Amino acid sequence: MRKRRAAAAAITTLLCLLTAVPAVGHEGDSNFRSEIDAVHPRVPGVAFQVLNYDADMEAVVGDGHTLLIYGYEGEPFARILGDGTVQKNQRSPATYLNVDRYAESPVPEEADPEAPPRWETVDRSGVLRWHDHRMHYMAAGTPPQVRDESERSKVFEYAIPLRIDGRGGAIEGTLTWVGPAEASKLPFLLAGVAVVVLAGVAVLVVRRRRGDGDERGDGEAW
Repeated sequence: MRKRRAAAAAITTLLCLLTAVPAVGHEGDSNFRSEIDAVHPRVPGVAFQVLNYDADMEAVVGDGHTLLIYGYEGEPFARILGDGTVQKNQRSPATYLNVDRYAESPVPEEADPEAPPRWETVDRSGVLRWHDHRMHYMAAGTPPQVRDESERSKVFEYAIPLRIDGRGGAIEGTLTWVGPAEASKLPFLLAGVAVVVLAGVAVLVVRRRRGDGDERGDGEAW
């Protein structure tokens, strides 16, 4: 019975994993790739990466360093303090516009880029992840820069202004159309792994069944 339950649990877990695969990168568009070209200033202990194809930017800031990200109107939007505290400015319009991919979320009246920041702590991990409209195509469909959807095409370059340890700079990047041919292969890789593991579970079950049959003698069912 323990073998049966273990096999059933393994199969259930893998099926759940496969079911969840389409949700990976669901906020991004796999037809695009947003890539970081450079970060100024370059500071050891402060790193950035793009997540979900073209949707999210992640900043990881080590102890002792500070980071400030500016919003779309030059206002302070988010920051990480030297002790890893992560905060967002509740008076920055970007705080609300970033909720939706096409900036259709309502912005409250108290959100004023000219007003003094009202910081709210959202984490203490030293990691900031946010959606940024400057790094993706802000319309549905294919950009006019793409003449052949089967070929890679540069859509635009972008810059996200910031301040690291009090020094001004920016995250500089490029948005590229890659088309369906370069869509993520992660779902297919996970499916292949699942098939192999399920096959292994099946083999173990069969072997166990045969072993139990040999011990009990012919005519006994497992």
